[in-house]
Amino acid sequence: MELVRLSNAQLAFGSNPILNHVDFQINAGERVCIVGRNGAGKSSLLKVISGDQSLDDGKLQFVNDATVARLEQDPPRGQHGTVLEFVSAGLQHIKDLMDEFDDIAMKIADDVSLMSRMEKLQQQIDQHEGWTLDLRISQTLTKLGLNPEQDINKLSGGWLRKLALARALVKQPNILLLDEPTNHLDIDAIAWLESFLKEFKGAIVFISHDRAFIRAMATRIIDLDRGNALSIVGTYEYYLEEKQRLLEVEEQQNALFDKKLAQEEVWIRQGIKARRTRNEGRVRALKDLRVQRNDRIDAPTTANMSIQQGEKSAKKVFEAKDISYSIPGKTLINDFSCLVMRGDRVALVGPNGVGKSTLIKLLLGDIQPEQGVIHIGENLNVAYFDQHRLALDIEKTVQDNVADGKQEIDFNGSSRHVLGYLQDFLFPPARSRTPVKALSGGEKNRLLLAKLFVKPSNVLILDEPTNDLDVETLELLEELVANYQGTVLLVSHDREFIDNTATTIWAFEGEGYINKVFGGYADYRDYLTRIASTDKTKNSDAEKKSQPSIVRKETKVSAKKKLSYNETRELESLPKILENLEQELEVAQAVVNDPDFFTSDSEQTQKALNQLAKLESKMEIAFARWEELEEKQQN
Repeated sequence: MELVRLSNAQLAFGSNPILNHVDFQINAGERVCIVGRNGAGKSSLLKVISGDQSLDDGKLQFVNDATVARLEQDPPRGQHGTVLEFVSAGLQHIKDLMDEFDDIAMKIADDVSLMSRMEKLQQQIDQHEGWTLDLRISQTLTKLGLNPEQDINKLSGGWLRKLALARALVKQPNILLLDEPTNHLDIDAIAWLESFLKEFKGAIVFISHDRAFIRAMATRIIDLDRGNALSIVGTYEYYLEEKQRLLEVEEQQNALFDKKLAQEEVWIRQGIKARRTRNEGRVRALKDLRVQRNDRIDAPTTANMSIQQGEKSAKKVFEAKDISYSIPGKTLINDFSCLVMRGDRVALVGPNGVGKSTLIKLLLGDIQPEQGVIHIGENLNVAYFDQHRLALDIEKTVQDNVADGKQEIDFNGSSRHVLGYLQDFLFPPARSRTPVKALSGGEKNRLLLAKLFVKPSNVLILDEPTNDLDVETLELLEELVANYQGTVLLVSHDREFIDNTATTIWAFEGEGYINKVFGGYADYRDYLTRIASTDKTKNSDAEKKSQPSIVRKETKVSAKKKLSYNETRELESLPKILENLEQELEVAQAVVNDPDFFTSDSEQTQKALNQLAKLESKMEIAFARWEELEEKQQN
């Protein structure tokens, strides 16, 4: 069922087209991800749908009185009052209706002319289910685990995000708009948000740079590019393939167009002989070609960032022995030892406020441990990306932040003009002369990277570098970090970024304990699964030991076997089961990928999506069981 439709939508800021005669709709049950470069207009499109931004031309139409709620990009900071007061303020318009209704109810005995107004108010309150408002708020806060009496100034970033979500959900919207919902959330909170949003009954339209989140959530992608909105139903991987194919087709078509234009320009300039035989229709066609070429917006250039490598550091970069550190009422690091060698890429993961940035400061010598010893290697040139961007002077221009007022910079042994260097980070000359305070969050992050990379380094510290970056820039940064010749310490909640860059995980698991696991985040997650499985087995063994001795003896004998007869038969059957599930998945995915899928009845689409999810779950369980039996047979 269609909820909202944009028809011939046009929106531009200056000469920059955001929406150029765009048509698209949002259907019930969809989870639509809007992607595109920084500045492409993703947030503006959300504002158009929410009614906070008017179109220059075109039409926005809601079907069946669909309601919209929007989760802002940044959590609500600097607010005052309790959780209950903040969430209730989102329904102030309904409370105003109820207050007016109560006021009229007290006066109506003396003035019956108020009856028509009272009936109208009652209809509006009924429409918004205002009579159950307090119950709705209470249920929402309970569902999100929020204390209604909590002072919101004392909430962390993750809880502030939940608070903003509660304010949106109490409106009971048909369409929920989310702008970078994973920002300021740790990995556990992101996983919670994914599962929570999958239970939401309405449509979701969201913007995110977190590729793992997009893969888990999106049923359709809308790609904003040069004012056009390309809609692709299916997985994120399918979108990437289709987008690449379309860009290649566009490049070929542009090359053919430019070749034809060049040939016609040669013809028109051939001189007197050409003018004698000139075909006026051909001249008019050439003029049309010139207009088309002038109006064409070429695909934006990609970032070309590079890191200036410094001299090699000492082989041992950081060594910590039995260090501890605490703050009043909380132990952040307890008896931790580590050895970081040149070339290591270590990702620090864990909840917000658990001590990740503190450990980095300890290793760098900015603060001292309460106990233990830290050895810092020689010849370290550290480039530190601070998530708060304190290294940027917001009053200075972009180029002055990088070059300190100079026109030339030294980069990898040669001189470069600062404006040329900044263009590698997607700052055209005009933007390079802009004060930093006028930049977007993504632009500030790119500028900080430009400022860091211009100086030689052999140790790279990245504290939440992925926030606000578009996916293309994020993937380039990912490649740079993965190929960096020095040592990397990374703090991030982006699971895919960690998987593609880190060689070791330091996991902060609470009460000062830090677990070291080789590999990326997926390896750490697999490690936790194995530990949980081992604990379950130990508990099961403990229960068996409490049984009579004859049972314990039988258990001991069977434990010596690699695989039982039934397990052997199961292992033999699993490849065929996996093959059948894979075929069923392909069929189910093809149904969902059909362009007309979401135009059919919402009950049927939801049934198909549920079936796809069940098949994926069965596939994961069967594959995990096959791996388990294979490993058991080999051991």
